[in-house]
Amino acid sequence: MKIKYKIALYYTLSAAFLLIAFAVLAYYFSAASRRAEYLDRLEYRARSIGAVIIENDQVQIGLLRKLDKTTFQDLYRESILVYDDNFELLYTNLRDTAVRTPRKLLEYVKQTGHFVRNDPNGETVGIYYREGNMAVVVIVSSYDKYGVQNLRSLERILLIELCVAVLLLVGIGYFFARKMVQPIDRLVEQASRINADNLQDLRVAVKGRDEIAQLGANFNTMLQRLSHSFDLQRSFVSNASHELRTPLASIISQLQVTLAKDRSGDEYRSVLHSVLEDADGLSELTNGLLQLAQSELNRQAFKFTPVRIDELLWETGDFVREKRKPSGRTDIQFLQEPEQDTLLTVHGNEPLLKILFINLLDNACKFSNDHTAWVTIDFDVRHIIINVRNSGPGISRDEEDQVFEPFFRGRNAVQTRGHGLGLSICKRIVQLHGGEIRIEPSESGTSVSVILSHE
Repeated sequence: MKIKYKIALYYTLSAAFLLIAFAVLAYYFSAASRRAEYLDRLEYRARSIGAVIIENDQVQIGLLRKLDKTTFQDLYRESILVYDDNFELLYTNLRDTAVRTPRKLLEYVKQTGHFVRNDPNGETVGIYYREGNMAVVVIVSSYDKYGVQNLRSLERILLIELCVAVLLLVGIGYFFARKMVQPIDRLVEQASRINADNLQDLRVAVKGRDEIAQLGANFNTMLQRLSHSFDLQRSFVSNASHELRTPLASIISQLQVTLAKDRSGDEYRSVLHSVLEDADGLSELTNGLLQLAQSELNRQAFKFTPVRIDELLWETGDFVREKRKPSGRTDIQFLQEPEQDTLLTVHGNEPLLKILFINLLDNACKFSNDHTAWVTIDFDVRHIIINVRNSGPGISRDEEDQVFEPFFRGRNAVQTRGHGLGLSICKRIVQLHGGEIRIEPSESGTSVSVILSHE
């Protein structure tokens, strides 16, 4: 069932339930009010009869008969029964009708002084009236013809009103539900036209400040992120395929040329060295692609533990020196002495942080004229700042914002072997740790600063 039908149905059912409840209550209280008013009227009539029939400690039947012919016959189907203290019938207005009143009822009226009964044939009130030495039991019955007719008219009016109200509620509920869901229908219609080829061109229309407008705004933001992700994916696939194709083509061509004819041992060794160099480059590229894919995972996919940054830097420094042996060298210095271990500790994923600093130190050694990575460690109450600097040709200012993109290589790296993945991997790892990475180019080298929060 569509949402607009559900809204209309729930609205109609809720409103109809409330209307029925109010109608039932109105009918119930009207019926109770009619009954109470008519019983009071009968009781007043019974007491009036008792007051008339007893006068000077005597029963005045004649006077009651005269009054009966004039004023008492104004109630519909009224019956009057008057009994003495011994339950002997003194007076009745019924003609040609056998009167049978249960003795238990008369005894009950005498004991309690009051009796009320309501049945489909009418209401009955009995009282025990005493004046001086005389006492009588007066029982008055009547049918509230006009009150019941009014009650039935009220019942018919309420039923008709309920039927009309329910029909109106269905129409009004559907109309308003349709108006409420209309922005969602437009959102669905516009979203159905969106695909991977037109993410940049299509946006859903956003009007107002309600939840649906907020949904549309969030949807547009999601489209922007998807568009950016698709662009990165296309760029990544294009660059990765090109970077992978180049060493593979070089290896294949060298092997084909070498196998075309017999060659000397020195020539074979030269070719093998060249192929090994291309294979090493291919291995580095593959590792870089794997690291980049790993860094694209969400924070929840990694286990975060306390990590001592100084110890990790010493470890990665040894790794880079061993990798670039004998030319690679790292110089690590503290700008101030830490008073507590927590000043050098961050809450992070140690394997990812190791990849981060290996890439930074290896790049610094690779681009330094003396193959040295200059590292400084500083901190404050909230952050730890790691600065890695090289002494080689610096990155130009116009390339400063592009160096963190995958496969981008600056003009200073044209003569240096690499694939342009290191800094993009570093930036993503720093972002996963909620930190910040900055690059400060200059003519005499490039400085990269990593700012991470303490544990």
